[in-house]
Amino acid sequence: MKIALINENSQAAKNGIIEAALKKVVEPLGHTVVNYGMYSADDEAQLTYVQNGILAAVLLNSGAADFVVTGCGTGEGAMLALNSFPGVICGHVATPLDAYTFAQINDGNAISIPFALGFGWGGDLNLQYIFEKLLCEPFGGGYPKERVVPEQRNKKILDGVRATAFRPLADILRELDRDLVKGALSGEHFDEYFFADCKDAELAALVRELKA
Repeated sequence: MKIALINENSQAAKNGIIEAALKKVVEPLGHTVVNYGMYSADDEAQLTYVQNGILAAVLLNSGAADFVVTGCGTGEGAMLALNSFPGVICGHVATPLDAYTFAQINDGNAISIPFALGFGWGGDLNLQYIFEKLLCEPFGGGYPKERVVPEQRNKKILDGVRATAFRPLADILRELDRDLVKGALSGEHFDEYFFADCKDAELAALVRELKA
């Protein structure tokens, strides 16, 4: 699984801490971390939590990433932004228990973590434990286990509702403010990582158009 890490500007200084905790857990499991930044508060490309949503949607819908780890000060704004787009199911995860139950019950493809609220002494350990519980079992296994059948049924119902409720991502990107979208896709290593991993030629062409 290819896991994308995205940081917005208020918590960019923690990017290295988050990446280290994530890699420590996921790389021994055979997963790959792709760090899309922000890498520091001084980055030329400044991402807001709204732009986290745009970037995450492009990565997930194009197949450039299988899962997104992101967040903001409280984790709420980034979660709302990601869930504003088709093809993205993002949970708010503050504890290892949140991570486990989201993965097992909701079977989503992104999490938003509060990187300021409650992030004190031991914050790096909490991140590590979150990632461990997130990936300790295959997603969608249910919790408690006797609830797996109705939970999987509800997930399919949710997927159907979202498929009806959302327009195609390409249409949304074309109608959003061009500078907002371009800024979300202008990170230092975006072109290098995205175009190498993108599996959707039409979406890749649209990204090139929007960035032109």
